Amino acid sequence: MASGWAGPLAGLKVLDLTRVLAGPYATQSLGDLGAEVWKVEPPDGDDTRRFPPFVGGESHYFLALNRSKKSLAIDLKQADGQALLRRLAAEADILVENYRPGVMARLGLDYGTLSALNPGLIYCSISGFGQTGPLKDKPAFDIVTQAMSGALSVNGEKGRAPVKLGLPLGDMVGGVYGPIAILAAVHERHATGRGRLIDISLQDGLIGMLGYLAQLAFVTDEDPQPVGSMHPTLVPYGAFPASDGQIVIAVLSEAFWPKLCRALGRPDLAGEPRFATLADRRENRDELEAIVSGITAQQTVAEWEARLEAHDVPHAPILGVGAALDHPHAKVREMVVTAEHPSAGDIRMTGRPVKFPGAPQTALTAPPRLGEHTVEVLRDVLGCQETELGDLAARGVIGGQVADAG
Repeated sequence: MASGWAGPLAGLKVLDLTRVLAGPYATQSLGDLGAEVWKVEPPDGDDTRRFPPFVGGESHYFLALNRSKKSLAIDLKQADGQALLRRLAAEADILVENYRPGVMARLGLDYGTLSALNPGLIYCSISGFGQTGPLKDKPAFDIVTQAMSGALSVNGEKGRAPVKLGLPLGDMVGGVYGPIAILAAVHERHATGRGRLIDISLQDGLIGMLGYLAQLAFVTDEDPQPVGSMHPTLVPYGAFPASDGQIVIAVLSEAFWPKLCRALGRPDLAGEPRFATLADRRENRDELEAIVSGITAQQTVAEWEARLEAHDVPHAPILGVGAALDHPHAKVREMVVTAEHPSAGDIRMTGRPVKFPGAPQTALTAPPRLGEHTVEVLRDVLGCQETELGDLAARGVIGGQVADAG
């Protein structure tokens, strides 16, 4: 058993009925913060356990989203499995599920049923389009919500067809807003003693993240268009060619414009009427970007890093995922950690994105094997005896490696 400070959510118990990405990312975040997460999987496991490639028989996809959890294999299609889940819900603080609307009600595991057993239960439902509205029954994955929210339409190169975001933000947005809502409900429960139903829509989340792009549409009455790695309103801002790659330059405010001109060896550009203000630079975007590109193409990325650093201009090389993970800053910030997995051996994982200076947390644990903690949790939390556990396993109500071994 790991010793030390688990985190600010230590003592909270999370019943995790999620699978694939949006839900598991949300519950992983709660686990990162110290909550005890009971991941309930069907007897054949979360779908992502079968997504290649594999290491030591474990899917890279599952490993990415399920650290610091306990796995229980319970067949919720059976009445006795549903009964076990209701007993677990009575002991939990938080339940998170990302089934399509209506599924939990058909299983007798909806908020109304479970809150009657546990009035303090915080019940978070994550779905593509939410629990209400004309699209609530529409199946949704990342690319669907990217398309329906407008996010996909602004991603890609100018004058070419839009492309989906490389990051699966259409799913991961549920893992961002879900924990925010859950923690707000935990705070409220301190005053009221009661839990709350939470309705998280992935489409709502992405629309909320449109930010200034939504406001641009409101103000201009026109759809923002893809501009590649450039910015729709700020110039120069984006990726520019170097002799051996590309360098990102970000002139977010007027203060950086003369600094960039000096770094480029063209201080005269700062006084050019065509480029004097942000509005002027936006109006003459094509001409200015061509000038900057012609200059940056003459030197290497490393040379531009040095020059831009010397002139205090925001910039960055475009790193691949491997290089980003291997960067000294990522290592110092503990964004790459190692954990021991029973079958995959020592595995590298991304670290906790939330830090608490002066209060180091216990090490993250590797994602669980299927059903690894079924017997442990049912015995220790529900008080199930060996005869009951043996009967449940024999009838296929519970499963997983520990139950099979027992």
